[in-house]
Amino acid sequence: MTIDIAGLAPESIVFEISPLAELGVALHALAEPGHHPGLHGWATATAAGLKPDLADRLHEADFLWRSTFSDVFMPFAGLPLGGGGARTGATLAEELDQLDRLDETRFVSAALEFTCSSAYDIGGPVRPERALELAATRGPKQLDFTRRLLDDPASVRAWVRRLFEDCDHAFFADTWRRVSTQLAADARHKSELLRHKGLAEALHAVSPALAVDEDRTRISADKLADGRTTAVDPAVGAGLSLVPSSFGWPHLMVLHAPGWRPVIHYPVGSPALPGPAPVELLKLRMEALAHPMRMRLCRNLARAPFTTSELADTYGITAPEVSRHLAVLKKAGLISTRRRGRYVLHQLDVTAVARLGSDFLETVLR
Repeated sequence: MTIDIAGLAPESIVFEISPLAELGVALHALAEPGHHPGLHGWATATAAGLKPDLADRLHEADFLWRSTFSDVFMPFAGLPLGGGGARTGATLAEELDQLDRLDETRFVSAALEFTCSSAYDIGGPVRPERALELAATRGPKQLDFTRRLLDDPASVRAWVRRLFEDCDHAFFADTWRRVSTQLAADARHKSELLRHKGLAEALHAVSPALAVDEDRTRISADKLADGRTTAVDPAVGAGLSLVPSSFGWPHLMVLHAPGWRPVIHYPVGSPALPGPAPVELLKLRMEALAHPMRMRLCRNLARAPFTTSELADTYGITAPEVSRHLAVLKKAGLISTRRRGRYVLHQLDVTAVARLGSDFLETVLR
């Protein structure tokens, strides 16, 4: 994944904290605690304290953050310079105001980008019929939400804002007070590295998966995903934001949607994972994962359940080919399968994969 920075002024590269982005990752940790071994205690306690109404509403919209988290959590990057964009807000309320200023097409596309659209790298509005078709594979709640979003975006936007405000009152305000000091300190430290030792040193401090070429024209992120964007698009203004996260490990996320300024959202700290599995089980599982296509399939299956046809469509291969790869992974005990209506959904068992060691888990979840 690459970011074009040719001609980008040094002062346009900024480290800054974002309460709304951190809320997005906190919600992801609640929905997928298996991705975040160090947060099990927080996730369990927080989930237990949610009122039933709030828990139901979070479940209704969890596709905004379950597989990864939607670009709606970083609206500052989708607003033009001078329009309240470019920089994060000082408070959650300020960033929700930024979210309100996103135009309707951009908001709808961002809300559906991961699970109800296959056009993230292409840009443009979501095709309603395709969005509804993909939403149907996720179950009736997501299908209903997608219909409401497509029919009446304004009311859903207001509903989403109210949901985030209720999360703030229920648990996130206290959480943000606890983590924001650490995140602000990290952003200041990385800013000093950038100023005094240069971009290469600052990026390496963010993550070994990040690098800049010798000519300082392109940043690359070593991820199991392909993507390309630019930090010098005149349509939205030049700029690159790097946002630290206390809840993010092991995810290193790059906002690279067309028409948005790029954002690198990086974790601060990395808790230890459990010990490895027995040797024979390790051998069986590593052999199952040795194929490059199965590695790529794991990237999707680690984030959410997928049908065979969805995976075939994503990677441009036939459904029988996907089925053969899934059979190998299932024999090794690395995926689970469940039926939802006429759809059969497959998902990676991240707990089993965690026992293979942090290198593999960080790679597929990065």
